Amino acid sequence: MIKIYRYGEVPNSEIFARENIPTSVEGVVSDIIEGVRSGGDAALRRYTKEFDGVAVDSFEVTQAEIDEAFESIEPEFLSVLEQAAANIRNFHEKQKRTSYIINDSDGVVIGQKIMPIERVGIYVPGGTAAYPSTVLMDSIPAKIAGCERIIMVSPPMKNGKINPAILAAAKIAGIDSICKVGGAQAVAALAYGTESIPRVDKIVGPGNAFVAEAKKQVFGRVSIDMIAGPSEILVVADDTNSPKIVAADLLSQAEHDKNASAVLVTDSSDFAQRVAEELERQIPLLPRAEIARASIDKNGKIIVAENDLIKAIDIANEIAPEHLELCVDNPFDYLDKIKHAGSIFMGKNCPESLGDYLAGPNHTLPTSGTARYASPLSVDDFVKKSQYIYYSREALGRVTDKIAYFADKEGLTAHGISATVRFEKE
Repeated sequence: MIKIYRYGEVPNSEIFARENIPTSVEGVVSDIIEGVRSGGDAALRRYTKEFDGVAVDSFEVTQAEIDEAFESIEPEFLSVLEQAAANIRNFHEKQKRTSYIINDSDGVVIGQKIMPIERVGIYVPGGTAAYPSTVLMDSIPAKIAGCERIIMVSPPMKNGKINPAILAAAKIAGIDSICKVGGAQAVAALAYGTESIPRVDKIVGPGNAFVAEAKKQVFGRVSIDMIAGPSEILVVADDTNSPKIVAADLLSQAEHDKNASAVLVTDSSDFAQRVAEELERQIPLLPRAEIARASIDKNGKIIVAENDLIKAIDIANEIAPEHLELCVDNPFDYLDKIKHAGSIFMGKNCPESLGDYLAGPNHTLPTSGTARYASPLSVDDFVKKSQYIYYSREALGRVTDKIAYFADKEGLTAHGISATVRFEKE
């Protein structure tokens, strides 16, 4: 059963603790990366056979396979995918940055240019965990940024194909190429390149512990979006809410995996108890009841800040959750008080699942408290910036002495000389 804590009556270290199953995969992942780096496609085939139980001849998904998958999807779901894609595009178009130039001083021009990252790799989980929503969320911002080539990797199912829903979403998003490979080996292929899979400049997308560790190990050779931990939801709710609805919202994340975290922070002890009872009623009814049960028992908690909704929001800021539901009347009255959260769901009619699928804001979010300094995936993640400086001879002459003086203070004489030498007589 979910644990209930009264804020101030137990140590904060206990309230904010989170239990995760330790998974030591560092050595295994390191071996896989080296295997792919040195062995290329042959290593990919070996690992795909070993880990996925599938023999793959050609990694690249053909246009015929994509079209066949697209035709197999029911029209109603295609319509929903199209609507989600349109909403995601509409939201992320607003994030586009523009280059700028400043020339308000004689002989001086400075500026910044925004350029897309050329090649991006997108990892999409496959098999039983097929998330076409992730395809849309991770690729559409890259398209808007203007990335030259987007390569998607996803593990094949037992029949050697990629889940049709994933391929349909990829076609709607306009992904350039798709490869049937998953796990740490797919990350390694994107980072180093093989005969079939080109090397990319950045890798984004969620995955299991092996994928997360692989992204961590190849970071530096390529850029990555983030090291994502298990999914999280935190609900701030007062006793005007329905316990049934709040319990359902908590379980929407608890069903992800056994390490997921579902937290309620409320200002009412009575409401806390009613939600706890409702969780016990709902969990056995879920198809993924075993996963939800483990998540709630290990990482589920209800924190009571009696009669103090502002303190409840302070607690939410301390946890800095991936998803934060603000289930109160007039939620915009409290928005400025939220300092740390990946995505904020405002009011009583905004379930976290709305953001997962349809609303438009990105669902690739910072986890494990990293919302204190990190942001949702956005167009910014797919661009890079260069700055430039132009000085005329006259403009440089006006500041040469200052450059030399500054350089002398840092003990870097040659820095100063590189400026002053331009004005010495031959």
